[in-house]
Amino acid sequence: MAYQVCPWWHAYWFDNAMRRLLYRTDSVFGPYVTPGMSVMDVGCGMGFNAIGLAKIVGDEGCVIAVDLQPQMLEVLRKRAARAGVGHRIRTHQCESDFLGVHDAVDFAVAFWMVHEVPDPRGFLQQMRSCLVANGKFLIAEPRFHVSPKMFQDMLATAGGAGLEVCDEPHIRLSRAVVLRRE
Repeated sequence: MAYQVCPWWHAYWFDNAMRRLLYRTDSVFGPYVTPGMSVMDVGCGMGFNAIGLAKIVGDEGCVIAVDLQPQMLEVLRKRAARAGVGHRIRTHQCESDFLGVHDAVDFAVAFWMVHEVPDPRGFLQQMRSCLVANGKFLIAEPRFHVSPKMFQDMLATAGGAGLEVCDEPHIRLSRAVVLRRE
């Protein structure tokens, strides 16, 4: 599959009232994230997951919201401020082939974005280096866009990067897995 980043303005199609009905962040992330944790949302877009995660981690926790597109991060900052969690979220603009995050986090999520990465092996190695020992990383990919074979190839690449499958949650319209740093 060719590398192609979703244009920032497409995010308005994904981040809407219907998404709030399909994906409750407390249900999706509740089994893995608790108050006080440090969390990273990679490919955070306009902040749907980052804002929900910031509510879960509370004032003692933090969320690093990472995206390639500055427009996404600007919208996220405004939405987070309106939601009252702006102080819990730190935004970071990455490059297409370099995360540039040097913090260690307890949990990370990449929701519907790994298929957009030009170098999945390099990306997964960088993600592993951002996790604390036994830290967890949830990957969700769109079923309509990522075939079962593509997803299995992604998991094999993750295994080669030192990430092992520890859970396979059900997330609507998605192929999903939780990986743990070995």
